[in-house]
Amino acid sequence: MDYSTNVTYLTLAGHVELEKHRYVYFIITLIVYLLIICFNAVVIYVIYINKSLHEPMYIFIAALLLNSLCGTTAFYPKLLNDFLSERQVISYQVCTFQAFLIYTFATSEFTLLSAMAYDRFVSICKPLQYATLIKMSTVRKILFISWFLPSCENSVGLILTYQLKLCQFKLNRIYCDNYSIVKLSCEDTLVNNVYGLFVLIIAVVPPVVFIIYSYIRILVVCIGSSKDFRRKALQTCLPHLFIFINFSMNSCFEVINNRLQSSIPLIISVILSVDYLVIPPLFNPIIYGLKLREILNKIKMAKIQENK
Repeated sequence: MDYSTNVTYLTLAGHVELEKHRYVYFIITLIVYLLIICFNAVVIYVIYINKSLHEPMYIFIAALLLNSLCGTTAFYPKLLNDFLSERQVISYQVCTFQAFLIYTFATSEFTLLSAMAYDRFVSICKPLQYATLIKMSTVRKILFISWFLPSCENSVGLILTYQLKLCQFKLNRIYCDNYSIVKLSCEDTLVNNVYGLFVLIIAVVPPVVFIIYSYIRILVVCIGSSKDFRRKALQTCLPHLFIFINFSMNSCFEVINNRLQSSIPLIISVILSVDYLVIPPLFNPIIYGLKLREILNKIKMAKIQENK
């Protein structure tokens, strides 16, 4: 066998634990993927067609949900195909590209969540400056940075990984991630590991610190404000705070699981590895669709018009 990056296929060995009931898993996965598409698309569409919702807060929500759609599309179609296939394999080129897309989704998610925290911070702590600080041109720049920088960071990681020579061809996963691919190499991977840690720190630590700082400032303002003000601030911030905690915890589980993969049963590792690709994209649109009154009212109005 050619021990080089010209390897034709890699085996996704994580499917071994799912083989016995693969058709059941296929049906469940298909339903979840369709729900993710429908839920996210409905909220995005409602925001898009209603000009009254063309405000920074709702634009950031739509961008977050669109990012979820892109990230899950890099994962679910391949997974569904594998459940129906006798051999769960993936070409090396497609494997590295899938890892790039999933990593870009995850790092963009943190950037978008920090942008949403900034929007809430300004609207609550500096309401008189909101129109000046959160202009549409600023929103466009933030969105550009949210997708462009993660793409650049992960492109460098992809290039570094693609240059490695492999001496193993089995991933104990059901999808590709950069860290697992690097571990298949028979070369020195110090540069890859250092760069991967650098990207992880840069992509996660500043957004998390900024979000925590923003909510501390918001809490301080709310303590000294009226009951009605606190209620409105809580209604605005709780969905975002819940989504941030949810995504952070699921991403943390994935990072820890990836490093301790050999220390835990494979089936547990497989379940933990997909949490951040299943739970946030599925529940984010539900949370915003139910908690944000304006979006919920628009959805109800659309249904009433359809029934007439």
